[in-house]
Amino acid sequence: MKEIKYLSLKDLNAPYEKDIQHAISEVVSSGWYLQGKRIHDFEEHYAAYIGTRHCISCGNGLDALKLMLQGEMILGRMQPGDEVLVAANTYIATILAITSVGLTPILIEPTIDTLQMDDSLIESHITGKTRALLTVHLYGKCSVTPNMIAICKKHHLLLFEDNAQAHGCIYSEYGKRTGSLGTAAAHSFYPGKNLGALGDAGAVTTDDDDLAEVIRALGNYGSARKYVFDFQGRNSRMDEIQAAVLDVKLKHLDETNERRQDLAQLYLKYLGEDKKAGTTSHEMVPSNLYSPKESNVVHIFPILSSRRDELQQYLKENGVGTMIHYPIPPHQQKCYAEWNYLHLPITEKIHQQELSLPCNQCMEEEDVERIAELIRKF
Repeated sequence: MKEIKYLSLKDLNAPYEKDIQHAISEVVSSGWYLQGKRIHDFEEHYAAYIGTRHCISCGNGLDALKLMLQGEMILGRMQPGDEVLVAANTYIATILAITSVGLTPILIEPTIDTLQMDDSLIESHITGKTRALLTVHLYGKCSVTPNMIAICKKHHLLLFEDNAQAHGCIYSEYGKRTGSLGTAAAHSFYPGKNLGALGDAGAVTTDDDDLAEVIRALGNYGSARKYVFDFQGRNSRMDEIQAAVLDVKLKHLDETNERRQDLAQLYLKYLGEDKKAGTTSHEMVPSNLYSPKESNVVHIFPILSSRRDELQQYLKENGVGTMIHYPIPPHQQKCYAEWNYLHLPITEKIHQQELSLPCNQCMEEEDVERIAELIRKF
């Protein structure tokens, strides 16, 4: 029986191995390993791809979030204690970034049919201290809605994007890519992402010239000129090797995203076949997560099951790897004990029932068919 891994990083990178090795060799031979030509080239290419004037590379996705928020605070657009609206079911890094710079997260429930922030709840959470909305494109799905943009304009809120999971995703209303829809966006290039490095790496994209200048200094110890420190910054720099690798893989991102989207449509087809038999396996897939197609680059293919742990074990016994994103929501984590009293039923249901199926460009169509058949049997 063929084993279907959840994700093999080696297989993801195999098609570009020669180009990656060549790019790394060039960096090694150059003798220049930080803040050189490869960083400049990748930042230029990625900004053009996303559709922004600036791309500022940094050490990882969490740093990208922190630098983006801290930069706005230095510019006086936010102050310590100000509130930032954010999806309650996001990965912990989004929340850590907000609290680490002295801002206050306000958790908003998602909808069960998209797993994204419920924009109908936003205005009820706005107070006199609300200064920003940080939307998270979870699972690869564009989370921005026309209503969300209208609310930000009406209440003069900064709109930030956590684009760690949605490289290349399209906002169908504007035909623009996620990462270019708000004031600024944070990106993670962790190896398992749709655009992944060979280690940690991140970036911020923005059209704001002032913000870009401040972020670039903050990531370099707070220095825009050598040995002159205008801000209390940090050391958060992407290295030349990671930039060279990302530049190789960026050329293929749309192609690999399209493959993921096609496989997701196959899952929808096969998991929906039981409708005729009156069974409910098709209800496991959130109904509007993959519509329209171009608005989800399928970083993760989640299903929901009240018997999640049993299903995961059953698939494992049949040679199929899966993951859970994520077993414990932020408001139930020990590090945020002050929130442990909260009851967020939709967020909690997602975290109790979510199971991520393999869905990446290394898979064959028969892999999807086999996994769907196993789920229907279960």
